[in-house]
Order: sequence, then structure tokens, then C-alpha cells
Amino acid sequence: MRVVAVADTDSYVKWAAALIADPRVDGSLLVLETELAVSDSQLRSAVSGLDVPVRRVPYDRLRRALVGAEVVLVAARGPVARVVARVAGRLSPRPVIVTGLPGISIPPTWLAMHFRRECDLFVLHSHREVREFEALAVERGIDQRFALASLPFARAHAARAEGTDLVFAAQAIVPRERTERQRVARILVEAAHADPSRRVVLKLRGRPGEHETHREFDTYPDLLAQMGDVPANLVVSYAPMREALAIAEGLVTVSSTAAIEAAAWGVPVIALDEFGVAPELINLVFEGSGLLRPAADVVARRLAHPDAGWLADNYFHDPSDDTWIRVVQELVERRARGELPPRDVPRIVGGRAHEAWDRRQALGRIDRSAGGRLAGVVGTPIRGVLVIVRRLRRRLIGSAS
Repeated sequence: MRVVAVADTDSYVKWAAALIADPRVDGSLLVLETELAVSDSQLRSAVSGLDVPVRRVPYDRLRRALVGAEVVLVAARGPVARVVARVAGRLSPRPVIVTGLPGISIPPTWLAMHFRRECDLFVLHSHREVREFEALAVERGIDQRFALASLPFARAHAARAEGTDLVFAAQAIVPRERTERQRVARILVEAAHADPSRRVVLKLRGRPGEHETHREFDTYPDLLAQMGDVPANLVVSYAPMREALAIAEGLVTVSSTAAIEAAAWGVPVIALDEFGVAPELINLVFEGSGLLRPAADVVARRLAHPDAGWLADNYFHDPSDDTWIRVVQELVERRARGELPPRDVPRIVGGRAHEAWDRRQALGRIDRSAGGRLAGVVGTPIRGVLVIVRRLRRRLIGSAS
């Protein structure tokens, strides 16, 4: 199958490139130019070790770049995914449009599906994810197909030598509050002081000035610089995760997909539960894994391997259970016979003006079209008013109850 993937931010680029590197796929990757698109160094890191053709493309050339694709893999944040799916859906002949999320997707959200309504297939990476997304789709009345694929980062690796680094996989928005991020920084300092002979590695996705999938405030390097007692064995790394894991004794995170990648390497893990277990921390998935541990275990390097029962339902199912290639092939065959109708999605209220606003939200300041600029000038204050109205409505409903 000729699959053209479209991605922009680092995590989606890494995921899309790994997914279409499947030998059953003739895949290529387009990096869409958006405000948060990967830098050249992030791109090199994301596709390191993968034999996938990659090129950058601006939005006004996207349609032409997708012509001839049997399958378009929409691998992007919600607002971008919606815009890319619309472009692909208006091609003739229309390709099969596939989408997915780049890592841990528990708990599922209706918004993730809402932004991707125009896609024919939603790829997920565990039996649990498929069950929970299907249940939510029924609950919210969203008609969507789901298929299972092994998480590309969860493929077992060859045996490796024992490492000594304690690697912390940082996340931009988990935890979100400044005080919580300060606490994480302090835990890393304590772990480094506890054993000066071994490194604690703060593994970051982007260098200063580079963008990630989510905007980050209160970065760990800034927080550490404000502390003043950072030991020399606490170091920052921008290396690809696979390189960090190759010399790791263990990995620590709150909820990064790096925990799954580490387990595939046989590297023990701590999913830090210092701030509890909750949907906003994206760590519900680790319940029952045996990986949720307190800060004291990080400092003492009391690491763990996932529970065997948990593994089978969460990202480490038998590869023979995967369905995504088969389902995509079936959809491609239906397309060839003219039996794959466009997705039935809600009508866009506001027509072209609304589409211009959606494009502006997706591309950011890179959208220099007249429609995009007008949408930004007119739509931004309207959106602000709507946000305030919704907040007031929730407060009124809460006080009434």
C-alpha cells in the first residue's frame, strides 16, 4: 500500500515514521509546516534508524503532495488532524484516511475522536485502548472504526548490557503546576546526591527554542537553574530515547510513552505517583502494572518491571492480534471498487469562514492567507467571549446543584 503520512510535531513525527516503516507498507512522511513543526535536529532524532523518505511541505502544497496516495495517515494534533483530513477527503480519487495517537491514550477523550471524524480508521495500540475508545464512541454517538497495531516503540529489542543511568523522561504538561514541577526537579537532585557515582539524566524532547506537541511552561532546566545546588551527575540529554535507554539502569516518568519503550528494552521503570493517579496526569493506565512508585523509590533506585498480566492488555499483546494492516487493506479494496463513501460528519457551521478559522488554529502564525488573518482578527475575540460564557454557565450550574 502506498501510504503518505502527514505529521508536524515531534511525538507525531516519531510515531508516524515508525508506523509506516512496516515492511508491508510503501510509506513516506510529509512534515507539515505549522507553528509547532519539528526542528531539523528533532526530525533527525525522530526518524533515526528508520528507512522512511521524509520531506517538509507547506500547507498550500499539501493537496498536490497527497495526490496518488492510496492511504493518508493523519498523524497530528487535533486541530491539524481535522484540517489535513479535509484536504485528503477532497481528493479525487479519495484516499483511505487513517489516523491515530502517538502513545498512551488512556483515558480516551471524545475530543480526540471529534477532531478526527473525517478519518476512515482510528489506529490504537492496546486491547484496553480499543475497548475504551469503542465504548466512548458508542456513548457519544460517534461512528468510527478502530483497529489494533503494536505500538512501534514497544517492539522487543535484543539483549543489552546493564546500564547505570537513571533516565527521567520529561513531559511538557505532566505535571502541569509549577509547584509540582519544582517537586520533580527536587526529586532528581536528591537522586543525584544519593549516588554521585551514577548519572541522573534529564531526557528532554527539544532544545531551547524548539517546539514540542504541547507548549511547555516552567521547563526543568530553568527550574534546576533556580535551585542552585544541582550536582554534576545530574545532566541534560537531547539524544534519541533509544540511545538513552541503551545505557540506562532504569527510567522514571509520570506518564510518558517512554515507559512502554523502556519495558520493551527490558529496562525497569518507575511511574512516579507523587501527585496521585488521575486522568489529567495520564497515568491511569499504570494502575495494576506494579510501576507506580513514590519519590523515595526514585531516590533509592528501587525500579520495577511491569506485571505480566498487565502487559498483555497494555501495549504488549501478541503481534498476531494486530488488525490495522488487514483493515486498511480491506478499506483500500473497497475504495478501488468505489464502495468507500466519504465520512458522514456534522456540517460545518459558518462554511468557508469557519474553515479559515480551523486552518488558522492548525497552522498558527504560519497561515499568512488573507482568510487566515481575517479569521484570527475576528475569531479570536469571539472565541474568548465563548470561553467566558461557558465558564460562567458551568459555575451557575455548579452553584445551582
